[in-house]
Formats: sequence, C-alpha cells, structure tokens
Amino acid sequence: MKFASEFRDPKLARALLQAIAEKADAIGATREKPIHIMEICGGHTHSIFRYGLDKLIHEGVEFIHGPGCPVCVLPRARVDECIELAERPEVIFTTFGDAMRVPGSTKSLIQAKADGADIRMVYSPLDALELARRNPDREVVFFGLGFETTTPSTALAIQQAAREGLANFSVFCNHITVPEPIKALLDDPYMMLDGFIGPGHVSMVIGIHPYDFIAQDYGKPIVVAGFEPTDLLQSVLMVLTQIEAGQARVENQYGRVVPEHGNSVSIAAINDVYEKRPSFEWRGLGEIDASGMRIRDAYRAYDAEEKFGIGYAVGRREVPEVEGCACGQVMTGRIKPTQCPQFGKGCTPETALGALMVSSEGACAAYWQYGGARTAAE
Repeated sequence: MKFASEFRDPKLARALLQAIAEKADAIGATREKPIHIMEICGGHTHSIFRYGLDKLIHEGVEFIHGPGCPVCVLPRARVDECIELAERPEVIFTTFGDAMRVPGSTKSLIQAKADGADIRMVYSPLDALELARRNPDREVVFFGLGFETTTPSTALAIQQAAREGLANFSVFCNHITVPEPIKALLDDPYMMLDGFIGPGHVSMVIGIHPYDFIAQDYGKPIVVAGFEPTDLLQSVLMVLTQIEAGQARVENQYGRVVPEHGNSVSIAAINDVYEKRPSFEWRGLGEIDASGMRIRDAYRAYDAEEKFGIGYAVGRREVPEVEGCACGQVMTGRIKPTQCPQFGKGCTPETALGALMVSSEGACAAYWQYGGARTAAE
C-alpha cells in the first residue's frame, strides 16, 4: 500500500479531525450555524462517504455537494441526441461506461443497445479510432464527455484522426469546463457557501490559477485537494484556517500531483482543437455562458454535430425533467440526495430517474452505495 496507506493513516486522521474541531470552535461554527464547504468534484463526494468523513467531522462543518460530475450535469436532451446518433444504421457509437445507464427522455444508451443499436463501451478515444480504422464502411462516433480532465485525450484523438485522414471518425463533443458553473453558483443569491474544495483531476490539467476569481472576486477560500481521507481532512483544515484569519486564497494541497500552471502539453492540445461555445446547457443550472467546448473549424470534419446535423448545430432541444426528480437541486447543493422525494423510492440504481444515481461520481450514488437503506430512511 505504499503511496496510499500513508494518506489513510488513522493516527494522522484523528489529529486532523481534532485540529478541525478546534478551528471550527474558534470560528464559532455549530450544527445550527455551520461552515458550508462545497466539494466541487464528484470523486471527492464519493471519498467523503466511502471513508465516513461526513460523520466524523465536527458538526459545525457541512459538506455541500457540487456539480463536478460531468455525466450528471448532462441535460436529458443531449442523452436523447446520443441515442439518436447511435440508432443510425451506419453508426458505431462509442462511449465511456459511465454514460451507458444515464436515462434520456425515453431510454438510456444501454437500453438502445439492447434494442439493436451498435453501441460499444471504450476505455479511451483511441479505442474509437481503432474501430474507425477497422470499419472503414461505418461511421464511428465517440461521445466526448467530461471536464478538462478528459478533454485533452479527445483532442489528441482528433489530431491523430486528422493526420491519418480518418474520414469516418467524429466526436459528439460534450466537454465542459469547471470555473464557469462555480461562478454561476456564486452569483446565486440563495447559495450559502463559505469555501471550496477544488477538483484534483481537473487541476492536473489546468493548474490552480483558473480559480483565482473565487478568492479575488468573491472572497471565498478554495483548496485544491487529493482524494484520500487525509487529503480531504487537511484541505478542510486549510479552508477553515483561511476563514479564521479572514483570508481568501487559492491553495494547493494536492501539490504532489497538481502543478501550479497545469500541463502545458494538454493545454496546447485543447487550445488547438477546441474553442469555447457561446453557451452550454447544464442540468440544474440552465445555459451558462462559455462553459462548453466545441470543435474548431479546422477540425470541423470530425465534429459529429456538424456531420450529422444534430445538437447545437441545428438548435438546442429542450427536454423537461422527470416530474418529482430533484437532480438539479441536488446537483447545485440546494438539497441533499435524501431530501429528494424519489430517493430510494422511485429512483434507485436499478430504476434510476436521473444520472446522479448511476454515475460513479454522482452524489445520489455515493449516498446509496455507502449508506443504502439507512440513507433512504433518513
């Protein structure tokens, strides 16, 4: 367990919990008037529940679950468009496994596959490229999905397709960016947020300075964190230390992985292949300016929206949420999953109404996986 066990050391965890309790008491945080810290990344949400940090931490610290799950924030209309593409007889539709069970308005990709669509789960866009090489008489579409973490690999695949002249390969681009929805949340007068735990994987690519506006413009501390229990506890302590001192800075707890200025090779690939969309729809947040990526004109031949006349190429499609489903409110931290009237009743992993219950980074999935019937009864 080298390089993992040291970040799960019980003695260190107890010391951090004690330091957090002392800091919270000094600030005057209580159960009735807690410090609200949003963990932006869904991976952090799962770590918090996997290790029971929400139960161990001082009662005056409350975790607010943010919109950092790219599958979860995808609107139902985009899932419908994926299925529409996949059901074309000439198409081999490829996707990461996380998206397979996300429900659209009538079915999910896995249900479309059961109905006969040629949908294949891949582990990398390079797998989709190989399928395009092996099937020159078919159109291979890769479902480009994710934050800045996965955007570079899709960009590199498009660059490789262009070098090879693979005319039967394209990307249905749904890559999105982290800073813009955080600004939207901070501009919401109903959101009560005192600080942030910043996403570790995204920050490996973009560095820590894209979050400067959180501290400079809104006066909120943010600490980029790793995913082990002591990473998260140390990050909470760092946020509380800033709050006690009346400071707001961007700090990097995950320095062993996250470089200050990000990964220059990845950033160059993103800038070469993509440009910002004027706006993009987020589940629970609506249209957010400059929050999505689209493929540049130089690589237009590899843009599935343009090639097949779908998505934003022809106009945004509006699909309402399932009645009684509170995905949007959970996504934006307004309520906890257990406060959704469908949690554990109409919505379970087997009968999911929304992506949050089936995504590996979804808040509802975290509550269910690590709490199950207990959380459903709360």
